[in-house]
Amino acid sequence: MTVAYPRKFKNAMSARDIMKRVITDREIHLVTLNRYRYNEQRSCKDLTELIEKLDGKPKELIRDLSHHIADEARHAYWLTDLLLELGADVGTPPGLSYIDEFERLLDQDHFQTEEQREDGIISALAAINVTEKRGCEYFSAHIQALKEGEQTEENIQIRETIERIFPEEAGHVRWGNRWLAEIAKKSPEHKAKVDRAKQKYAAIEQAAYESGMDITMGAELRRVSKLLEIVGTLPVWERPAYLMERLPGTLLDPKLQLFRVEAAKKAWDRDPKMFIDRFIPMFFNSTEGLKEKEKANN
Repeated sequence: MTVAYPRKFKNAMSARDIMKRVITDREIHLVTLNRYRYNEQRSCKDLTELIEKLDGKPKELIRDLSHHIADEARHAYWLTDLLLELGADVGTPPGLSYIDEFERLLDQDHFQTEEQREDGIISALAAINVTEKRGCEYFSAHIQALKEGEQTEENIQIRETIERIFPEEAGHVRWGNRWLAEIAKKSPEHKAKVDRAKQKYAAIEQAAYESGMDITMGAELRRVSKLLEIVGTLPVWERPAYLMERLPGTLLDPKLQLFRVEAAKKAWDRDPKMFIDRFIPMFFNSTEGLKEKEKANN
């Protein structure tokens, strides 16, 4: 069976690379924790909506999803307590939303007929599974970065909280793998459906992940490229409608422009020299130029 794993950002920066940088800046670190909290909280809402669509069938899946909601709610309140103890914000996180972009790229599933119900369950399980894998990747990288970083009281408290969450998130991935494997065993047709769903939602998740991190020049065209990767996983007859419905929001996203301005202003306010030496080269995606500047400064 096809197994889809999260890919690196721009195929260059791993989660560990990113988290090593995140933990060195307290403001960014707290915003990252708040994003975790927001995503855990939001998943309770999304899983509840799925249960309502399923309307009691199959009972085993309803039970498992209910347990899943309880886990996510517990993670959300652990993170909320942590953030409040650290004096951090627990409002909607700033910046571009990974979860909003993921949902924008989804198709609306229907559950009226038995075939639609089965297809909807496969889609939902594949979508949950790939996002949980991304979460596990980042929790693991975050724990490792904190173990290798400065052992302050605050960092130890953060690490211990994430270490409580991580095993349950890994359990969610194993749960999704089991459900998808059981469905795939039913017939070659079911296996093909599961494999297609895994490919589709892996492409959607990667697009959402990169869109939330990439604000540099040319990000719009890279988003379109990711959109075309998603389109390539769809049946031929579904491709034109999916592409035309999502292309305008992919190519012309006012939230991206606003976030660019906010990020530039914040970088300038914090350190004008860093803005010139690091932010501008990063924005124009001039990684080679940035490396040369760093070598010269060292």
